[in-house]
Amino acid sequence: MGRNVLASSLQNASFSIIFQIICRCITFAINAFIVRNVGREVLGITNVRLLLLESTLLFLSKEAIIRSALSSRHNKQCSWAQLINQLWITVPVCFALAIPCLYIWINWLSSVDAVYAEQYRFGCFAIAFACIIELTAEAPIFVGQVFCFVKLKVILDTGHIFIRSFIFIAIVLLNKDITIYAFGIAQITSACTIIAGNYAFYYFYIPKLLRYRNELKKVDDKYILREKYGQQYENMEDFPFVSIKQMLPGVLPNPNSVFNSDLQSLVLSFAKQGILKQVLTEGEKYVMSVSPVLTFSEQATYDVVNNMGSLAARFIFRPIEDSAYFYFTQSIARDTSLAQQKREIVQETSDVLAYVLKTVSSIGLLAFVFAQSYSGTVLLLYGGADFVEGGLPELLLRWHSLAIVLLAPNGITEGYMFATNTSKQIDTYNYYMAFFSVTFLLLSYQLTNWFGPVGFILANCCNMSFRIGYSVFYINRHFHPVGMSPLRKSLPGPMYLSVLLVCGIASKTNGILRDSESSDASEYLSYSHPLSN
Repeated sequence: MGRNVLASSLQNASFSIIFQIICRCITFAINAFIVRNVGREVLGITNVRLLLLESTLLFLSKEAIIRSALSSRHNKQCSWAQLINQLWITVPVCFALAIPCLYIWINWLSSVDAVYAEQYRFGCFAIAFACIIELTAEAPIFVGQVFCFVKLKVILDTGHIFIRSFIFIAIVLLNKDITIYAFGIAQITSACTIIAGNYAFYYFYIPKLLRYRNELKKVDDKYILREKYGQQYENMEDFPFVSIKQMLPGVLPNPNSVFNSDLQSLVLSFAKQGILKQVLTEGEKYVMSVSPVLTFSEQATYDVVNNMGSLAARFIFRPIEDSAYFYFTQSIARDTSLAQQKREIVQETSDVLAYVLKTVSSIGLLAFVFAQSYSGTVLLLYGGADFVEGGLPELLLRWHSLAIVLLAPNGITEGYMFATNTSKQIDTYNYYMAFFSVTFLLLSYQLTNWFGPVGFILANCCNMSFRIGYSVFYINRHFHPVGMSPLRKSLPGPMYLSVLLVCGIASKTNGILRDSESSDASEYLSYSHPLSN
């Protein structure tokens, strides 16, 4: 397609990081508003229970299909018509999943208070409807990803976040008693925004691309056309669509079968893996929802701390993981050993893997060091004195920083493994994922009974340690035939670690001295003014 995959991946990561910062700042502001004005119980219902439903439906409906389609498109195993047909399967799949999920969420999971029961029911149906209609835009979203329309993704994602937030806040300000209603309405509106934005772009883009192609046949000087149309129309000879209708199923000319058997096989492998991965990713929320180990207020506290502790993961790690996975899928062929692929591409992939791992590991260690000293301050600024009372949120955030250290390399190593696994290897890994999932759920339940909310974090750390170990074993074995070892170059340097150690000791010492001075001042006031007691 005449595009630089590595450059596009880096650009996508950069824009995504900026978007995540904007998005999470808005989300944090809204959550802080709910904690201070509406109550933690409502936050627990929306951010734990309802968002878990959204995550379950979207992930199980599209994750396997999108990953398989990206790999198949790189290897040119199927036509664009087959890809479009496959992408539209996400809609009926989501509808089919929504029926049992709604029944479980409304009837089986731990009940909410009667005052919120009707709102909660509406919220469940609103989330399911929003997920179904949002997946109707999956085809244009996939096309934009393949052809590296990075700015389009960032603009549309930012736009729908702002619209969703504006509608939610506007309704809540009018009436704080219908916060869950407002949440559901905002989700439906944002889904409609995604659909309208993506299809509107191609509605205007495709005719202009066709005019560019027609004039390109008549004019040899591309500079003139670049000035007229913009550089984004160059090197788009492979763009397969001449009408927006061709992004609908069954419209694009297809000389082959409706679906591709190889693609279906890969989808099935990813689907089995996706179920297990969803359990590992959202396992603690499933345990919270199924078993009444925590109240909705405690769930909200854990969710706030978890989101705050995951700032690095959401702002930086996730965009880097998505872009790295895209780069790996477009650079390395699944069914061919590295020794049979181009040496320079394999070397570049090895270097990228090493440098990305070093970057995210350095960020994870940085978060861990400073979280030990400044967790309480951050939480106080976020939720106020009532929120941090008792010390549980601060304790959770300190422990969560340990999970960040493991979360950093886990996403990248697994991303490389998933991007280069064959269907057979994916099926083999599914058995390990099943073991990890069962172990994680059992650990979550038992450790939570022993240590409270901290048990979820400890179970997560054990889970990620298992997964990192398997991924590291796979990467070493995968690069061994070509004599490369990217993991040896992936650790932060001794100078960086030494500076972190000094900073951590200095921060902790400063915190102890500050607490000591505050304690001395309090004792002095109590001694000087005994009547103040």
